[in-house]
This record gives sequence, C-alpha cells and structure tokens, in this order.
Amino acid sequence: MVNGESVSHPTLIGSVQRALRLLEAVGAHPAGAPAKQLAREAGLPLPTTYHLLRTLTHEGYLRRENGVFVYGEAAGTIGRAGAECHRRAEIADTLAVAGKRLDAAVYFAVYREGEVEVVAATDDRRRPPVEEWADFRTTAHAHAIGQCLLAQLDEQARKDHLARYPVQPLTPYSVRSEDDLLHRLDSVRRAQVAYEQQEYALGTVCSAIPIQVGSAAATMAISLPARDAQRLHCVTDRLRRMAEATLTTLAFSISI
Repeated sequence: MVNGESVSHPTLIGSVQRALRLLEAVGAHPAGAPAKQLAREAGLPLPTTYHLLRTLTHEGYLRRENGVFVYGEAAGTIGRAGAECHRRAEIADTLAVAGKRLDAAVYFAVYREGEVEVVAATDDRRRPPVEEWADFRTTAHAHAIGQCLLAQLDEQARKDHLARYPVQPLTPYSVRSEDDLLHRLDSVRRAQVAYEQQEYALGTVCSAIPIQVGSAAATMAISLPARDAQRLHCVTDRLRRMAEATLTTLAFSISI
C-alpha cells in the first residue's frame, strides 16, 4: 500500500499541475487557442494535451468553439467562488473593526430571494454573536435583523414572507401575532431602527438599522447582553454614524 501511494500521489499531482498549466495557457487567449498552440505554450506533449483538453471539456472547465478552446462555465464558477471568499473576508474585517469600537457583536444581513441571510457577523469571544438556536430565516419576526429587513419590503413581499413563516412567539417577550408584528414594523419604518429585547434569545438585546445598498433590503445590527441594555440606544447611534463609512465594502455582498 505504501509503495502504491508513493507512486500514485506524484502521478496525481503531476496530472493536476499539467491541467493547471493548460488552463493558464487558455486564459492567456480570451478569444481561444487551438490544441497545438496550447501544448506548445504549456510545455506539454501533444497527446497529453489532447487527453487533458478532452477531460477539461467534459468537466465543463473548457469549451471548444470553432476549433479553439476557451474557458467553460465551471472555470467561471471557480473564479466567482474565489471572489466571494475575498468579499466575505473584507466584510468580516469591516465588522470586526466595528465590533471592537462599539464593544458589541455586529452583523450584516440582506433579504435575498425571499429569505433573510446573515452575510457575516463578528467573531469575538468577548462579545460573541447570538447563537442561532432557531433558524434566522424562519424567525425574522422575532429578531431585530428580521424586523428591520421586513420593514423594508413592499406589502406583497412581506405578505409572502409571513405566509411562509407565520409569527410564532419564541420567548415571553416576542411579538404574539401578525398584527402585533405589523404594528411594530410601522414603528421601525418611522424610526429607521428596530429594537428588540430578549424576543429571540433570552439574555440578549439587539438593534438593527436599514442600510441603503442599491435596491436590496439590507441591515447592520448589534447585540449586547441584557445586562448592558442601557447601552443599546447609545451604541446604535454610534453604529448609524459608522455605517456610512462601511457602505462601499458592504455593497460588494449584494453581488455575491
């Protein structure tokens, strides 16, 4: 087995390296290039090149068009995945700075394709984010993030969301009915902030402010231990002032 591994691993690594060199050669020609040219530029034997081109085309990484090879959809997916990771890392860094300045857990969320999506949250043991003990997507009525996002939707989108995810109290402090929630959302729209005290998780208070990022509903939010509830309004005001400086970074997430 050891001997087999010592032989197969270098062979596999070599194949991957040759495939990557071939993909790099294709990338140097946006309009495409024929197999013989790619073999020459990648420094590969022609039979090896033909074999790799067939495999990469079959897997969707390349396409053959009019005798030349260009990137396929799968290659684009790799690029988008890399860009997504980079953008999320930028957002996480931005939130980390905000969290330290505010001494609070900080979140960024959007409403996308009918669902609440928490794009990123700070990861600080001193101020840990709220544990998602009940799915944030199905409990938007019970937390500040969801209430802020729902308040930004038009009436039809809001009705559709509540039809899929009816109001169900999670704690003794949660809104009790859809009518109660709609009244709360009216207040959120007027004040441009959602405050929530132990409605989603006992021992935690939260707030969320709407963020203007294109046409998408988005929000920045904070959470604090209930013992620090007296800080909530002050920290929320500071978050609002900081939000403008973060919009450029946060806007990237809408295209992820």
